[in-house]
Amino acid sequence: MTADKIVIHGGKKLSGEVTISGAKNSTVALIPASILADSPVTLEGVPNIQDVHSLIEILNDMNVHTDFDGSTLVIDPTDMVSVPMPSGKIKSLRASYYFMGALLTKFGQGVVGLPGGCFLGPRPIDQHLKGFRALGATVENEMGAMYLTTDEQGLVGTRVYFDVVSIGATINVMLAAVKAKGKTIIENAAREPEIIDVATLLNNMGAKIRGAGTDTIRVEGVESLNGCRHTIIPDRIEAGTYLIIAAAMGKKVTVRNVIVEHIEGLLAKMEEMGVPLEIGEDYIVVHEPESLKGIHIKTLPYPGFATDLQQPLTPLLMKAEGQSLIEDTIYPKRVKHIPELNRMSGDARVESDLILINGGASLTGAEVAASDLRAGAALVVAGLMAEGKTEITEIDNILRGYDHIIEKLSDLGADIAMEMSKE
Repeated sequence: MTADKIVIHGGKKLSGEVTISGAKNSTVALIPASILADSPVTLEGVPNIQDVHSLIEILNDMNVHTDFDGSTLVIDPTDMVSVPMPSGKIKSLRASYYFMGALLTKFGQGVVGLPGGCFLGPRPIDQHLKGFRALGATVENEMGAMYLTTDEQGLVGTRVYFDVVSIGATINVMLAAVKAKGKTIIENAAREPEIIDVATLLNNMGAKIRGAGTDTIRVEGVESLNGCRHTIIPDRIEAGTYLIIAAAMGKKVTVRNVIVEHIEGLLAKMEEMGVPLEIGEDYIVVHEPESLKGIHIKTLPYPGFATDLQQPLTPLLMKAEGQSLIEDTIYPKRVKHIPELNRMSGDARVESDLILINGGASLTGAEVAASDLRAGAALVVAGLMAEGKTEITEIDNILRGYDHIIEKLSDLGADIAMEMSKE
């Protein structure tokens, strides 16, 4: 029997505390980065999510020994072998593309199936490939798999300028450059906290990376990397999701294990809406708002408003008075949550990639489907707000990225459960 759907009986007020898990978007890059070590790497604060289990399976296929207890993951790449990565596992997991940079660095070659994950419109990997080629790699696409090779001299440091800011390409080229000969300068690099997290791990392993968190990263190649212990940063998107839930349905909810500066874009917009926030050093208390007003959201690369939070925020905007507008400049096609929320009596429409929301709606329970990870989060928020019963299907998309979401919401007082299929 497998979990088939999430069932929520909405309208219940929430209170208490919730602790944020390690960052999914860091973890899925830190795990491939760990194979560059010559001895075991220990990652602490690993979220217990499906993406992590998928990556562990891929590691095991390459004879990497792993030990995962649900929060600490030990990765021992001592006996690792480079084998073609089957596209079946890759298709379900976009972040598998980080193995491209890691395998290229470690073995001078790699075969990686083209990545999957949530479909949010075109997310090409051309910037990744541009970076690999600049470092001296040959990249060929054969039958839906990327064949990466280097010649006898291996990868050589160079200057890489990205045409568009890309988190994935920044991390992948950083991985490829850590053992390249000489210096690599990555320009127009992404600045997200997850990139700093990956650079911190690599530097603890013996890499020489400077400038992570700015738009220019300098990598001096080293001969070898060693194992280390690393604690993953808190998940800013999970933190944002629970802050939104607390604003929507909370009486008084404390969100713990938060790095406040990572979510300042969201906090500013929540305060603009009228949500009373008490901000501590590593926690945020959300008090029940008297009223909410509509706002304009424009997603931007970090430190701007995160694209991953526009979907979870949408149900809260449906509750706010007046009109709201969402303009997603990162993934303009990230709109699949809108028809599902409208099935729950929301009032929103998409015009020329803009999301227009008429506020003041009272949501009602319905049968809806989670088309992708953050759309699924939006439906959970809406289900908690809605009167009556909400059934969410395609929940693998939610479980890919939210650690113990049922337990965490239940502890806050939500009436939420996973129902198993009868098959």
